[in-house]
Formats: sequence, structure tokens, C-alpha cells
Amino acid sequence: MNPSVKVFAGAGSQKLAEKIAQRFGTPLGKVNIQKFSDGEMQPVFLESIRGDYVFLVQSTFAPADNLMELLLMIDAAKRASAYKIIAVIPYYGYARQDRKDRPRVAIGSKLVASLLEAAGANRIITMDLHAPQIQAFFEIPVDHLDSSAIFIPYIEQLKLPNLTFASPDVGSSNRVREIASYFNAEMVICDKHRKRANEIASMVVIGDVTGKDIILIDDICDTASTLTKAAALLKEKGATSVRALCTHPVLSGNAYQNIENSELEELVVCDTIPLAKPDTKKIKVLSVADLFAIAIRNAYENKSITSLFIHSQLRNAKA
Repeated sequence: MNPSVKVFAGAGSQKLAEKIAQRFGTPLGKVNIQKFSDGEMQPVFLESIRGDYVFLVQSTFAPADNLMELLLMIDAAKRASAYKIIAVIPYYGYARQDRKDRPRVAIGSKLVASLLEAAGANRIITMDLHAPQIQAFFEIPVDHLDSSAIFIPYIEQLKLPNLTFASPDVGSSNRVREIASYFNAEMVICDKHRKRANEIASMVVIGDVTGKDIILIDDICDTASTLTKAAALLKEKGATSVRALCTHPVLSGNAYQNIENSELEELVVCDTIPLAKPDTKKIKVLSVADLFAIAIRNAYENKSITSLFIHSQLRNAKA
């Protein structure tokens, strides 16, 4: 008898998990996250998962309770004799701490990887890691999905006459270059210098944007200060329009106000993190549910997931 698939949601990704389960074709599993008066959590699966493939959907955005809840759910599934435990983490938090870039700092993304493995995860499915090399922090398989499979069809339907892509910083240039190559479009870079985290000291545009319809591409939008400053600078340099596509809408601090008051035509994001203000006019949300449902099915059926996260597959499909 083949193991069956059961999909469960953490509290931080409940709506997305419901969509994924619906697309997959199974009801969302029942789990209760009990809380003590001091905030301590205890997940309880309300149905048998013995011998099953258990997919746990939870993004690990702030607060850290989301990460702790996922770890406890993995541990509970292991102790309930699940056959395989797959952590589906649409947004992998702490990914910006991927190296020791100055003395006496933690490498948070490696620590989280170790915690997930120690808890008992057999596999990770995630999307748009801040640094792709984070996959090497794991000793278990990691399926790294690519949001370009969602963003490229959206860009195509915009039919912008003078399409040019922009990287909001040098670190995002490889990601942007691959999408620009798909569209055979030009690319520019907004080179920024920071004084400290979330504070930009200066920014310059490398490339000509006069009369261009610019699309900024990034993986994370946090305070939106980089995107909004880049949009203002691009318009100042002669761009006809500026919009931004970012996978993970962290949107902390004054992000919503910054976006509403910016030169951006729109900010397009994925639902890897639920919006605190879903009715914001300039923000459009595209769902990753279909992509993750396919990834879950392929993982369960031992099929290739390569086509879901390699740009060359998209280029080949277009050719």
C-alpha cells in the first residue's frame, strides 16, 4: 500500500496552504496549535499520519514563532511515525544571514538549516532563496523553486513597448540578467551604498533608461526604501514608467506608506507572506499555490522538479 499525502498548515501560511491543498486535490489536514498562557506552543495533529507523506506549509517570516511552530510540527510528525516529512517553506527567513561578512556575527541561514534537519525534516521545498548557495547548508534534498515561472507570464501580458529590466542592487543582477535574457531586453543596474542595514547612503544608475518602461526585479521587499529610491532615480533619469516585481513581501516599518507615495506604477509580489494591508492600491499579489502543488505532486511521485526552477527550461519552452 502506497503512503498517502497529507498537507498541513502552520498558522503563518494558513491561506496559502489551503490554496495549495485545493490545487493538489486533497483536503487540508487538521492540526491544532495549542498555546499556553505564556505563549508556548504545542502542535497536535488531529488525525493519523502514520506511514504518510506529510507536507508542512509554513513560511518562516517574523516573528520567530513561525519558525518555532514549524520545528515543533516537524518533531510531532516524526514522533507520530510519518513516513516522510517535507517542510514546504515558501519564504525562508534568516536567508539574508548567509555568510560571515564581518567579525562576530551569526550565519542565521545555516543555523535554521541545522534546526530543520535536527527536528526531523526529510526534504525542503522553498522559493527564491536570498542566496541560492544556502542549499549547500543542508544535508537533505532542497527543491528551490523559481518565481520567474509566475512573473514571466505576467510581464508578457503587460505588453510594454520599451521593456527594460533593472536590478535594484548589484546582488540581484544575476537574477535580473536571466529574465532580461529571456525577453531579449536591455538591463540596467541601480548601484547602492549602505551606511547600515535598511539605510541607503547613495545610489546611481548604470545604464540608459530614457524613454524606457522599467521593471525592477528583486527577491525581497522589506522596508521598500531601495525600490522606492530606485524608482524615483529611474524616473529622474528619464524612464517612462517604473514597476517592481518582488517575490517575498516582507514589508516592514514604513513599507506600505513608502510604496503608496512612490513613483512605482505597481509592486507585484507573491503570496509567500500574507500582506498586513491587503487592500493597498499599488500592490498586486500573484499566487504561488499552483507551483507548490505541482512541486508536492512531483516530489510524492518521484518525478523531476527541475522544470519548476531552472530559467533555461523557460527559454527552451519559448523557443
